[in-house]
Amino acid sequence: MTRVGLYPGTFDPITNGHMDIIGRAVKLVDKLVIGVAINRGKGPLFSLEERVAIIEEETAHLRSRAEIVVHPFDNLLMHTAREVGAQMIIRGLRAVADFEYEFQMTAMNQQLDREIETVFLMADPRHQAIASRLVKEIVQLGGDVAKFVSPGVQARLLQKARKS
Repeated sequence: MTRVGLYPGTFDPITNGHMDIIGRAVKLVDKLVIGVAINRGKGPLFSLEERVAIIEEETAHLRSRAEIVVHPFDNLLMHTAREVGAQMIIRGLRAVADFEYEFQMTAMNQQLDREIETVFLMADPRHQAIASRLVKEIVQLGGDVAKFVSPGVQARLLQKARKS
């Protein structure tokens, strides 16, 4: 049986923290579906197409470890999990505040489908403070985000900052 995991997020932009979780998740599954939430309510900096393309580029080096599929979604997470055949949802935890939110989400998701497990991976201490929201703010205020994102993502962020 193929072990399929779903790692959902907005990934606006994908950070070194996200990449750390993806790098460890591919050790647990045969196929990792990276679910890119459309989430129009958040008003993302990058379009859906840009986020998908960035994730494809950033994860290319991991494709020898597991099959990786980038899958946009705008429905209920558990519906997407069933749609892609996931047996587990992969979630990263950075701090206690993350745990409180994730605890509630996991309890609700279990009520929706008890066959799909949630697996939590603790963020590497080097990445615990990284949040996409903060990375965008730092760039918009002229700060250096080289410690938080790959060079390719940094270049795209700087390009967006110049346009605004």
